[in-house]
Amino acid sequence: MSPAIASKNKTRAQLLPNHAERGLSTTSTSSHGRLIHFAGNLWREIQADHIFDGAAVLAYFFLLAVFPAAIFVLSLLPYLSIPHLQQAILDLLRQVLPQQSAELFEVTLRYVASEGREGLLTFGLIFTLWSASTGVYTIMEQLNAVCNVKERRSFWKARATAILLMLFFFLLAIGSLSLVIFAGVVQSWLASLMGWSRPLLVFFATLRWIILAVGLLLALAVTYHFGPAAKLKFRLVSPGNVVAAALIALASSGFRFYVSRFGNYSVIYGNLAAMIILMLWMYMAGVALLVGCEIDTTFLHPHKSQVRG
Repeated sequence: MSPAIASKNKTRAQLLPNHAERGLSTTSTSSHGRLIHFAGNLWREIQADHIFDGAAVLAYFFLLAVFPAAIFVLSLLPYLSIPHLQQAILDLLRQVLPQQSAELFEVTLRYVASEGREGLLTFGLIFTLWSASTGVYTIMEQLNAVCNVKERRSFWKARATAILLMLFFFLLAIGSLSLVIFAGVVQSWLASLMGWSRPLLVFFATLRWIILAVGLLLALAVTYHFGPAAKLKFRLVSPGNVVAAALIALASSGFRFYVSRFGNYSVIYGNLAAMIILMLWMYMAGVALLVGCEIDTTFLHPHKSQVRG
């Protein structure tokens, strides 16, 4: 090999790492630019679709629907023959909601326990079908706004969809909590055989949250598919579902920590503090719900004009 060719190959070998580094730098810059572009587009869509106003509407109707729904569910629990289900619901509420708001549901539970089952069940059935289905119907209207479609379904078809979604959420919540209770029974059985240990506790604690997370993802997927009039593909796991679930979890834990440490709402709102705190939590959950749908409809379903008849 001539000295000139050897020198040329040596120079090329020295340049290859520089080209590779330059390619990685270009890819990194391109990914960073796409992320910024994604965030900018998402923020513009959030502003254009009035997500925060829609979340305020959802919080209002959630508040109207949640206690009649709670009365109906708590009145129904004794007929399900699922041990410790009532306590599991209260334990979950204490872990998700701020203390003052969780205590509201404990008051509702004591009220249901002190009254007759049949009368409350009749009252709960009639009033819950109206109030809770109105809350779900409001979700459907806000999802239509996010998807940029008008409601083409008839009033009765839309209301029936809302009632079916409401019943599905009830069954899903009861089923998820029943699995959590069953996991606790299995945990106790294994502990009686092997003894209590930290790995056993960590495993079943993680399993319980996985069950609840899957239930939340399923509820979001069904809501995004059947709620709006747009024909959106069903996805159990999608960017919007995951973001919405993560935002709800972060909002719950963060707001619960803030209220317990820093937020003294009782000084400002007095006896209404628990209700105001619950409404603020519902507002944040509404924002998460609508933002998740915005992500899916904007970046996974470009043809948002297709509607259900």
